[in-house]
Amino acid sequence: MKPSLSAAEFFAAKLAYEIDPADLAADRSAGVPVIVIDTRSAASWSQGRIPGAVHIPNADLDKRIAEFAGDRDSPIVVYCWGPGCNGSTRGALTLANLGYTNVRELIGGFEYWAREGLATASDDGRGRRAPDPLTAPVR
Repeated sequence: MKPSLSAAEFFAAKLAYEIDPADLAADRSAGVPVIVIDTRSAASWSQGRIPGAVHIPNADLDKRIAEFAGDRDSPIVVYCWGPGCNGSTRGALTLANLGYTNVRELIGGFEYWAREGLATASDDGRGRRAPDPLTAPVR
C-alpha cells in the first residue's frame, strides 16, 4: 500500500504540529501567548512541570479545555513525560477532534524540557538543572 503523503509532505506536516523545548521557551520569553497543557497524572505534575503550564490529565481534557481555551484558534502546546510517552499525542488528537486548530506537541515532553536546563516548577518550588549535553542545544 502506497502512503497517501509523500515523505516531504509528511515531514512538513510533522513540523507544523510539533515544537521543541528551546523554541517554546523562546516563544514564551517573547510574549507569544501560548497555553501549555500538561496531560500527565497528578503525581507527575506535583514532582515537576513547566512553569505556567495548566494541568489537565487526558481523561479530563475534553471536559476542561474550555476553561483555558475558549477560542478554538488559541495556540496550545501539550506535553507528557517524555519521548516514550504518547500522552501528548492523545491529548493533541482530543483537542483536534474538538475543533482546536492551533495545537502542537512538545518534542520530548517534560523530560527534554528539564534536560535542556529550562526552568521547572514542582510542589516544592522552582528549579533548574544543568543542561544535559546530549539533549540541550549548543549555545
